[in-house]
Formats: sequence, structure tokens, C-alpha cells
Amino acid sequence: MLLRKILLSVLGIAFIIGSVMYAKHLIANKNKPKPQFEKVVKNVFAEEVTNGDIPIVIPANGNLVAKRRLELYAEVQGLFKIGNKEFKPGTVYRQGETLINIDADEYYASVQAAKSNLYNDIAAIMPDLRLDFPEVYQKWLNYLSGFDIQKTTPKLPEMTSEKENYFITGRGIVTGYYNVKNMEQRLVKYRIVAPYTGILTEALVTEGTLIRSGQKLGEFIDPSVYEMQVAITKTFSNLLEVGKKVQLNTLDKSKTYEGVVSRVNGSIDAATQTITAFIEVKHPELKEGMYLEANLDAKTESNAIEIRRSLLLESNEIFVVRDSVLDLIPVKPVFFSEKTVVLKDVPDGTIILSRQVPGAYAGMLVKPASQSESE
Repeated sequence: MLLRKILLSVLGIAFIIGSVMYAKHLIANKNKPKPQFEKVVKNVFAEEVTNGDIPIVIPANGNLVAKRRLELYAEVQGLFKIGNKEFKPGTVYRQGETLINIDADEYYASVQAAKSNLYNDIAAIMPDLRLDFPEVYQKWLNYLSGFDIQKTTPKLPEMTSEKENYFITGRGIVTGYYNVKNMEQRLVKYRIVAPYTGILTEALVTEGTLIRSGQKLGEFIDPSVYEMQVAITKTFSNLLEVGKKVQLNTLDKSKTYEGVVSRVNGSIDAATQTITAFIEVKHPELKEGMYLEANLDAKTESNAIEIRRSLLLESNEIFVVRDSVLDLIPVKPVFFSEKTVVLKDVPDGTIILSRQVPGAYAGMLVKPASQSESE
């Protein structure tokens, strides 16, 4: 029992001594000076703002399509006859030359038979006309004299009285005439001619092929005039005037062509809120399907500046430098291009960042330097 009391007394004295020593240690550390940390100053690129007139150019792009193009379809059936030129892509045809010639011998014979029947029907009524209608006999005789079965059927003589009209119509002359004219019109469809000088871009049949009615045969274009369709936001729809000149460039900027706005759609696309314009361009180097870029001069924004899009924050603020410290100011974006943005409400003389600073924040210490000094 005595030993236990002695052990507890020793432990209590040791605890008291340890507490006193720890307290002295804390007091000694409290009086030590705090460590000094060196302030880090970030070097940044900055420039002074000078507001001015900023031209706004609207970029657009698209593929060239021939302004005049013809999709060739067959309206009759028959064998594709071999012509003077091969019906293959790249073949050039002059205006009036035969593109496709379908064998029409059988149908041609039917047309000639119908013409012969019409001639015979008119000849059969001539004696009655001479007796009953002597005043019109001569004009019908002249019609028969000028009737050539190898040529297009001439128009029937004009009927001057009701009696004459009833007599001619009752004999089936008018019906026979229009049947012949209908067959002649169909006969023309066995031969497709080039409506203008152009080039064949697609050929889906070859000589000797059996062509069926409604079958697509190919495509024919005029390579001298092309159009490029572009979609512009409705904000600038009033700038798309017919006749306005537009500069067109290839993707590598190696070639420049001059186009003109030929047509503007009268309605706005409900899904994209854009309006479609068509730019017409002529040049011997151009080909259908070529991809070009267009720059449309929209307007000039006064009292504004242009900076990189990466410098504009989502909150429509930009970083400025004030007494070597970064700060944020609100701005008003008025136009966004692919890489830049046009801003207003930035006072002249303001020092703004010209390059993005990783991890930038308001209050950050910086040392501004102009971009020209770094170069």
C-alpha cells in the first residue's frame, strides 16, 4: 500500500515537471519571428487600349455548284444509239449537239403512218368542200399542197364560220391533227440535245443500253458560271444586297476570286436563324465542288477594340493591370469571329492583357511588358 502511494507521487511530480517544461517551450517559440516569404511577381504581356473603328468581316464558306445544270432523264424507251461523241464524264458538248440518241425507228414509222392518215382524211373531204363550201375550198387545197409527210405537220387553216368548223370537226380532222402533233412531240424526246455549251459530269448509261422511261441517264453542267451558297446570321441580313461584290479565297489563300451576290432567300431558316445567299462567280480555273471561303464586309464598329477570344471570360469581363495588380472590368462584346472578339466600353488608356495568363486572378501581382519588347 505504501509502495503504491510512493509510485503515484513520483508520477505526479514527473507530470508536473513535464508540463512546466512544455509550457516554457511554447513561450520560447511564440517569441520567434515569423518566416518571411518572398512575393512572386508574374511577367505578363500587356498593351494600352486605343479605341477606334473596327471593320467587321463575316466569314462564310461553301462548295461551288454549277448555276446551270441539267439532270438527264429518259421519257421514252429504246436502245441507246452510238453517237459522234462518247457519252462519258468529261465530254464537252456544244449547244445543239446531240447528247443522247435513242433508237426511234419503230415509233417514227407510227408517226409517219398517222401523218399519212391525216393527209388522206383531208383529201377525202375536198370534193364536199368544193361543192358545199366553195369559199374555203382554196385555203384547204393550199394546205394539202404544202403538206410534206417528211416535215413537221403544219397548223390547220383557221376556220372562219361555224358551219366550216362543224364540218371539219365532224370528219375527225381536228382530232387526227392533234394526235399527230402529240406523236411528233413524243418523237422529239428520242433525241436529247445540249441546251447550252457544257460538259458531261455524270454518265449512267453506255451505248447499246436498253433505256427505260423515267431512268436517269446522267448530269450536264455549264462550267462557265458557278454559285456558292452561304448562310449568314439574320443580324446581318440587311447587308446581303443583290449585286454586292464578295472576295472568295481557296483554303490555302493562294487564289482569290471575285464574286457577286446574285440571289438572297426571302425567308429565314427557323432552326438556325440564318438567311441563305447565293454568290455567283466566274473563272476558268473553277470546278464544281471546289471549296471556297468568302469574306463579307458587314460594317464598321466605331469606338471599339479587337482582342483574342481567349482573353474574354465567360462573365464578359477581361483582365486589366492597375498598379502592377490584375483586376477585372466588365465589357460589351459586339461581334465574335473565329479567333477574335470586338469589344466596347473599354476606356482609352486602359492596360489590358494581350496574352492569356494561366491561373490569373484578380489581385495577382504582375509585371507588364509589351509584346513588341518581347520580340
